[in-house]
Amino acid sequence: MQLKLSKIGLLPRIIIAIILGVVCGMFFPEWCVRCFVTFNSVFSHFLSFLIPLIIVGLVTPAIADIGKGAGRLLLITALIAYGDTVCSGFLSYFTSTSFFPALIDRSQAAAAVANAEELQPFFTIEIPPLLDVMSALVTAFVMGLGIAFFESPQLKKGFDEFRDIITKTIEVALIPILPIYIFSIFLNMSFTGQAWRIINVFVAIIGVIFVMHIILLVLQYCVAGAISGRNPFKALYNMLPAYFTALGTSSSAATIPVTLNQAKKNGVSEGIAGFVVPLCATIHLSGSAMKITACAVALLLMQGGTIAIGEFTGFILMLGVMMVAAPGVPGGAIMAALGVLQSILGFTADQQAVMIALYITMDSFGTACNVTGDGAIALVVDRIYGMKPK
Repeated sequence: MQLKLSKIGLLPRIIIAIILGVVCGMFFPEWCVRCFVTFNSVFSHFLSFLIPLIIVGLVTPAIADIGKGAGRLLLITALIAYGDTVCSGFLSYFTSTSFFPALIDRSQAAAAVANAEELQPFFTIEIPPLLDVMSALVTAFVMGLGIAFFESPQLKKGFDEFRDIITKTIEVALIPILPIYIFSIFLNMSFTGQAWRIINVFVAIIGVIFVMHIILLVLQYCVAGAISGRNPFKALYNMLPAYFTALGTSSSAATIPVTLNQAKKNGVSEGIAGFVVPLCATIHLSGSAMKITACAVALLLMQGGTIAIGEFTGFILMLGVMMVAAPGVPGGAIMAALGVLQSILGFTADQQAVMIALYITMDSFGTACNVTGDGAIALVVDRIYGMKPK
């Protein structure tokens, strides 16, 4: 029986790519490593070209959708989801900056990067982006708000179709190539002696992020319990089937039926649960924002970068917007976040690749945190609408 590569999940392929990259970097000749460096150079230019298109293609229809549809209920749910995502980002930032410096020696990290011998590609192909990242963000906001205000069905349909094109591009042209890209990154780092330093920090970082996810869920349900008048720990316990379903499937969409059922067990009305849970499966990614923020802090510490609160404030606020627009494909959240990582934190193509590897390694935990938090939002929205006169 032949095992097809397509049947192997993205996470196993990423792990295999990292292991192979580190091992092969120990004995591959320089010319061979440079071949993969050349591939990465071309692919990173292609990725840079796509990032503004991803922003316009995903953010524009997301903003247009929030401006209409179910009206106030949609807007309130979206604002709560955005606020929760931003709060989780700040929680992640302050926790990471408190604990990660003890796990990462910044002076040694900076010295290792400075002393590493950079291999150059044999050639490169320039693919200039149509827009820079900030121009793409402004374009997306202007077009999205304009479509919502004028309720233009033709323009809305056009951007919806453009979003489908971008989502399919991510599924077909980016996700399948990611393992090769990450293999090439770790091959180069292993060859230049940087890989082991990064891998040694991986386990500690993953452990801290997992604990942060648990703390975030407890906080979410304590707030939801205080607003709704329900026992937060009982409500969180009722959502465990959704948590473990998402942990096994790594899919918010596949977990919707379970999340919906458990939200109703927590006393959420059928109408509110039927609206909030499917919507939040798309726009509420607090666990993903927490992971991305923590990984960004860790990577900047490992490579001697700055982790100032000023830069990260802007990053977290924009990350919340990108999470609302993230496509529902494996790794979609980190793909949507690449633009703000590049424009605000100054991440290079290699740093983005390591971010992708770190993020996908913990993908199922982030998804489980996202969908479990959807139940807390459902409790809050149900309480807000329950207080309104019939």
